[in-house]
Amino acid sequence: MENTQFVDLADGMLLVAEQILTGYCFSRLMRPFLAQPRKSWHVWAAYAMTMLSLWAMQLYPRSSTATGISILVAFLVLCLTDKRNYEQKVFLCAAFFSLCWLSYAITEILFDSLYSFATHTDYIKAHPHLWQTLYLAMCLFHLLHAMTLMSVFVWCILKVYIYKSANMTKKELCLLLIPLFTGIGGFEIIHYYRNFYILATEETTGTYDIRTLLYYIVSMAAVAVVLGLYQSIKARQEERLQNEVLAAQIDSIRHHIGQVEDLYQSIRAIRHDMANHLLTLESLYGGNQTEEARAYSADLKAALAGAAGGIGSGHPVTDVILQEWKDAATKKGMRFHSSFFYPTDSAINAFDLSVILNNALQNAVEYATGQSQTEPFISIHTYRRNNAYLIEVNNSFSGHLQWDTQRELPATSKEKKEGHGYGLSNIRKVAGKYAGDIVIDLKEGMFCLCVMLIMQK
Repeated sequence: MENTQFVDLADGMLLVAEQILTGYCFSRLMRPFLAQPRKSWHVWAAYAMTMLSLWAMQLYPRSSTATGISILVAFLVLCLTDKRNYEQKVFLCAAFFSLCWLSYAITEILFDSLYSFATHTDYIKAHPHLWQTLYLAMCLFHLLHAMTLMSVFVWCILKVYIYKSANMTKKELCLLLIPLFTGIGGFEIIHYYRNFYILATEETTGTYDIRTLLYYIVSMAAVAVVLGLYQSIKARQEERLQNEVLAAQIDSIRHHIGQVEDLYQSIRAIRHDMANHLLTLESLYGGNQTEEARAYSADLKAALAGAAGGIGSGHPVTDVILQEWKDAATKKGMRFHSSFFYPTDSAINAFDLSVILNNALQNAVEYATGQSQTEPFISIHTYRRNNAYLIEVNNSFSGHLQWDTQRELPATSKEKKEGHGYGLSNIRKVAGKYAGDIVIDLKEGMFCLCVMLIMQK
């Protein structure tokens, strides 16, 4: 029943198909973590080509050495393709190495058990010419089962790993590598003694295989559990940071309210003296002191303008916020234009609008960049149609956006600064209170943020 050439040919076809599909699973795992997901095919090509090249050099592909070399090459390609968050890449490559071998090990146990059972049946013994068909069927089973198992575990990791854009620290990496090293270390020991037993007795290990399967499955589950715990810690960290940002915004609103109170004090003081100012002007004009009257009138206008502020949006809180960011933009050499108006006849809260304005204008002032021979600019406009209220904030922008696919928001360098990067999330959260949302667009050197709120009168 032996046919060395047939077995070699079947094993060769199986190995080639396995490495190509394994490379695809690897690229599928890495895709959501890349700034440019379409470049995940580089990982696929690097892994598959390295593994097939090693096979051509007579290095057995189903060895930990060959797999480790191929994953290392893919890791280097990853680092050249996406130069950020290297600790996360180390973890993902180590996780794939571990899950890859555990998937192969589980499949190998089932393959040996089923093949041993089938070859000892009376039907196969009576039809020895069918063993080649049986072997091909078992090779196909091995391929489908290993790839299905690997795909399921890749899906589990992607499902559990929620904060894909979050930076991973070296301490977090060390914590996450522990279950991976434990699982792969146990696999190496068990696999060695299992192969030794099969070679010595020429039969499978029965009950020992069942216990081995349970160990492999528990090892894989441990990776998912530890990763889930890590993500829950990340969730608490994000919630803490958002609470800190919200607390800072509340303090900012208190500051604005204090400024509004000072504004009203100035207006009341001018109103209190208005009668005296009018009498003074009448006296000057009555005495034909025209030049003095004009000078006095100009001083009075300047005092009124300074007290009222340069922006009139229909609400003192939004006036103060817009004026502050206008001053900040002017100091940085940016043009600032506002046609913002406050919907006084709606139930939209001034505090909620202040959160939108502060976050949107802070981003605009920080990231507004000028094109060649043009100065940077910021503009804010509002529109109303029926019960829809739109706020549009534009700023000049010459960079490139990297998207956080999980939050569906731009991921910028601000993510690296504690407390930043949550501005757009907070704007979206406020918009959600009014059954609205945000839209982000980048066109013709301009970043455009549109916030829609549904007004309930």
